Amino acid sequence: MCSLLPGTPRMHPVPAECREGWELVPDSGRGVPLQTASSIPAPNLCFPLSSPGFHVIPSVSNIVPESCLLIVVGLLVGGLIKGVGEKPPILKSDIFFLFLLPPIILDAGYFLPLRPFTENLGTILIFAVVGTLWNAFFLGGLMYAVCQLGGPGLNHIGLLANLLFGSIISAVDPVAVLAVFEEIHINELLHILVFGESLLNDAVTVVLYHLFEEFANFEQVTILDIILGFLSFFVVSLGGVLVGVIYGVIAAFTSRFTSRIRVIEPLFVFLYSYMAYLSAELFHLSGIMALIAAGVVMRPYVEANISHKSHTTIKYFLKMWSSVSETLIFIFLGVSTVAGHHYWNWTFVISTLFFCLIARVLGVLVLTWFINKFRIVKLTPKDQFIIAYGGLRGAIAFSLGYLLDYEHFSMRDMFLTAIITVIFFTVFVQGMTIRPLVDLLAVKKKQETKRSINEEIHTQFLDHLLTGIEDICGHYGHHHWKDKLNRFNKKYVKKCLIAGERSKEPQLIAFYHKMEMKQAIELVESGGIGKIPSAVSTVSIQNINPQTLPLERVIPALSKDKEEEIRKILRTNLQKTRQRLRSYNRHTLVADPYEEAWNQMLLRRQKARQLEQKMNNYLTVPAHRVDSPTMSRARIGSDPLAYEPKEDSENLPIITIDPASPQSPESVDLMSEEPKGCSGLPPSPEEDEEGLVMRVKEPSSPGTDDVFTPGTSDSPSNQRMLRCLSDPGPRPEPEEGEPFIPKGQ
Repeated sequence: MCSLLPGTPRMHPVPAECREGWELVPDSGRGVPLQTASSIPAPNLCFPLSSPGFHVIPSVSNIVPESCLLIVVGLLVGGLIKGVGEKPPILKSDIFFLFLLPPIILDAGYFLPLRPFTENLGTILIFAVVGTLWNAFFLGGLMYAVCQLGGPGLNHIGLLANLLFGSIISAVDPVAVLAVFEEIHINELLHILVFGESLLNDAVTVVLYHLFEEFANFEQVTILDIILGFLSFFVVSLGGVLVGVIYGVIAAFTSRFTSRIRVIEPLFVFLYSYMAYLSAELFHLSGIMALIAAGVVMRPYVEANISHKSHTTIKYFLKMWSSVSETLIFIFLGVSTVAGHHYWNWTFVISTLFFCLIARVLGVLVLTWFINKFRIVKLTPKDQFIIAYGGLRGAIAFSLGYLLDYEHFSMRDMFLTAIITVIFFTVFVQGMTIRPLVDLLAVKKKQETKRSINEEIHTQFLDHLLTGIEDICGHYGHHHWKDKLNRFNKKYVKKCLIAGERSKEPQLIAFYHKMEMKQAIELVESGGIGKIPSAVSTVSIQNINPQTLPLERVIPALSKDKEEEIRKILRTNLQKTRQRLRSYNRHTLVADPYEEAWNQMLLRRQKARQLEQKMNNYLTVPAHRVDSPTMSRARIGSDPLAYEPKEDSENLPIITIDPASPQSPESVDLMSEEPKGCSGLPPSPEEDEEGLVMRVKEPSSPGTDDVFTPGTSDSPSNQRMLRCLSDPGPRPEPEEGEPFIPKGQ
């Protein structure tokens, strides 16, 4: 990718095809590109008409993706130029990597949905790193076998050349993925998985490309070279991220001091991003990783410092710039197909296309089986099919193939022909059929809904809740480290990179400011300035027209105005609770005069029923009969402690009733049950006939304790008798469906 950059060292001479339009500057000795007739982008005159015409006709846009139409336009333009006897322009690699690719990657990185990207970062890295390595080596090894068995025209292609070809054709292209997936409106999970893979596999592609290109010049490859090549992957990827973070922090810090020069605020965003890309490419690092890191790091701080007009300028200029670059890329692909030199070999081209599809499907199936063991939300078979089917190739593979020189790779034309065939198949066949397949499989699509303050509050609440659960369990997961990073950002980074009191305001107010600014911008753009609701707070107007604050103003952590503003936001935006007819508050509840009497009546009836059941159980105890000597000896032998022969078998127990509350179930004093013979009085004939005698309980004398004072019935023999008599036996279970209050009471 970087071997044709001006100012970079070259490991091999530049071929004649790449030297067209170059001249040597005497004082520097480096090649400088010149604008010649062959390098002037002639097709850029037709793309302003092709895109609007494409979207005006809905029947065409629903079937054919825009990228397919642009390639067809490029083919027609190239054929027209060639038909009049001129040489069509070819998409040069330096033009592609220096001018056309950075706007697309910056737009994707600056507006990257950070939350789903970070939540699925592990899955994206596995697909980007392991999946790309699998595709490169699987395809390169099989193509080497095909070349050895394919006949005399392919025998001279060695293993390193096939591995280099596999590394070029194996990477998923972000431009093609963006062009297709944004039209079918796939759900956010699948979009971020495929698009994130296409962004992060750039480091693997760059390392493998330069590694095999250098190995092709060596007479012998040692183990040390392989180890150094493996370590270079970490240098290229992490080095690109580090360069992007540095330039992102510099851009955010610069925007802190642009309050008086709002006009040049968008310039700093574009300038520092492009410098990050060039710096990474200068040191043979991943420029795509640098652009993504710069956009992700600078965006939250830059948007807090710049005005709403600058924010609108950045948004629409990036969208316009990336759309123009994407259009030129696909048009130049069609033109270069007509203008380039091709060498068609059926065996090599068909094998490349077939093995590309097989490697993609096998890689997705195996990696998804492994990933689902660790994911909470599993990837379904439908998701796996869309991920495998969405692995599109594009202009990055074509530009990398165009960088090959004839001196070391004499089969360059055949490689380019196979690469163009794979690109056309993935863009046309897979790109045109993925929309009907998504509809046929009923894959969930993206919901075009804006996030409300209610959702934001509940999302933050769940984040804090999960962080607390991880702390309690002692498991330091990604929620724990995310909370640590947010605390560090709020405590140190925001104070350095955000100007004014915006760095100290609560997160709810910051989100409310953002939503109100977005609403105000949309109303102004739609011409509905007179429809602005009256509920818009004065804070949003202050945000649009910021006022200078005193320099020595001391701001508390959370003032009363901020608290009142938070209350106002919650009152006006959260869902209002349903008004009830009765308020169930113990302080304001109006008592019902009949409710207390009804409850007392129910309790009395219940106690009376329980008392009746207990009395029936007690009174139905059969009279004790005189045991025979044999039965007495058997019982004494079985349990001598619990049984004691009675002196007078005719004595019957006495149940004492408390007359104070005759209806209470506690009125039965089981501790007062005693045999008549123990009281010292001889039994009367009337008592013998009645069986059970109820006597009134004598009131206790003052100063005595009814509970702890031992009575005449506390002897061991009496207690054993009481245990026998106090067991009423099994109580009848109430039948199912029996009412709480029996009928007739």
